[in-house]
Amino acid sequence: MYRNLRWRLLLTLAVMIVALTLVLPSVPGIKDTSLGKILPDTAINMGLDLKGGIHLTLGVDVDKAIDNNMSSLGQDIKASAREENLALLKPNVLPGPRLEAVLVGADKQEAFEKLLQKQFSSLKIDAKEVQAEDKVKYFLSMTPDYKNYLSKLTLDQAVKTIRNRVDQFGVAEPDIRRQEGNRIQVQLPGLSDPERAIAIIGKTAHLEFKVVDDTVDPSSPILGPGRELSVIKTRGPKGSTTEAPIVLKKDAVMTGEYITDARATIEQNNSQFSVSMTFNARGAKIFERVSEENIKKRLAIVLDGKCYSAPVIQDKISGGKAQITGSFTQEEARDLAIVLRAGALPAPVNVLEQRTVGPTLGQESIDAGIMATGIAAIAIIVFMSFYYGTAGLFANAVLILNIVLTLAGLAAFGATLTLPGIAGIILTIVMAVDANVLIYERIREELRHGMKASDAVHKGYDRATLTILDSNTTNVLVAIILYQFGTGPIRGFAVTLVLGIIMSMFTAIFVSRIMFDLYLSKRPADSAVSI
Repeated sequence: MYRNLRWRLLLTLAVMIVALTLVLPSVPGIKDTSLGKILPDTAINMGLDLKGGIHLTLGVDVDKAIDNNMSSLGQDIKASAREENLALLKPNVLPGPRLEAVLVGADKQEAFEKLLQKQFSSLKIDAKEVQAEDKVKYFLSMTPDYKNYLSKLTLDQAVKTIRNRVDQFGVAEPDIRRQEGNRIQVQLPGLSDPERAIAIIGKTAHLEFKVVDDTVDPSSPILGPGRELSVIKTRGPKGSTTEAPIVLKKDAVMTGEYITDARATIEQNNSQFSVSMTFNARGAKIFERVSEENIKKRLAIVLDGKCYSAPVIQDKISGGKAQITGSFTQEEARDLAIVLRAGALPAPVNVLEQRTVGPTLGQESIDAGIMATGIAAIAIIVFMSFYYGTAGLFANAVLILNIVLTLAGLAAFGATLTLPGIAGIILTIVMAVDANVLIYERIREELRHGMKASDAVHKGYDRATLTILDSNTTNVLVAIILYQFGTGPIRGFAVTLVLGIIMSMFTAIFVSRIMFDLYLSKRPADSAVSI
């Protein structure tokens, strides 16, 4: 028995040492001491309601995403028609949105309509007009089901992209969720630079590669069909920037959808920052073909309609790598790499609401939470000591240990403590006491039947343990469901609840049993126990 008790005692001491090591970095002032320098960096993260931060409500331009999708469908229809030997003029997107497609050859109507029905079931024919020169003009629109699906998909992709950007931005436990009316709510705890956050989150990051047409004078009032005027920034001496007009071919030869990685780099020859990109296998092949077809021409790199650089292609470029150079600071290059790496937003977003939550409100919440936890703990400690005597003191000791272990778990997993999370801790305090009450009442029952103290404690723990495990297992399952389907504060509550339940079972079943065994080992076998 004593050998068994020894290893249980050593295990408990080891757990307590690890828990204190994880919790101490969160104690104010510890980091500035010599002890803080050797402790791990496991301070508990505070949520927006405790730490302060930025609250944003973003509006997603779903109509723009639908227009872009309609334009892509037009290009796909033309490519598919070419494969079926059907002559189709370049489709145009009309307000609505609707797609205007002109078929050359009135006798090809049946074949074209079969093509639409087979490969483009998301579109329906609104009307068609027979025109001169043996042409038929079709007016196409999206089916209601596909339009609804596309709207939902756009919002889901926007949430995923924003979450990826925020994660790479380094914000601990952000809260990002969809809202009604094509809106997205973003909460960034601990962030104090709203302008930079908005710049990263709201950048559409639509990357295009377009061929520069140097045969057209940018100052000419008429650029010609399929051409557009843009502006390219160049960096001058002492960090100054200048802008120059440039003529581009409207159709992009490649987009940024094939990017797998993007990183900020510094050019050693001129100490300027740039962004290096890596493409996937398909993107590498496309970029190699594009560079081969445009040797000795300039290829403009356009992001969100702004031309950043236009290097001359000297030879075929293989290997799937490219670089964006321009007038970047280190922070701008790093932020651009983040949005490219996280992916482009499927539609533009705009800030509808911006709020900065100050740390004062968060401190008030922390103080209120600590007070509530303290009052609950004191009330339970007084009751347990009065009602159960010596056993109540054991329950109070493991209760304090339970709180420390729960906080250590939050620190170890990098979880965020929110105001609902504090409520979860208070709830687990009550549940920890409930486990001890079940055990003690079972021991009392055995003592009333005339059983010796050591046997009563043994029977009490064995018979109450199964009940405690059953009840707490259902609570853990509920908390897991809350975490899986909940967001933000609900998840914070679920995390603290699960940790608290696990720690309460460990302290009530394992640690308090050690205290009883130590207590009984110092007393005569036939002596009474105060419970």
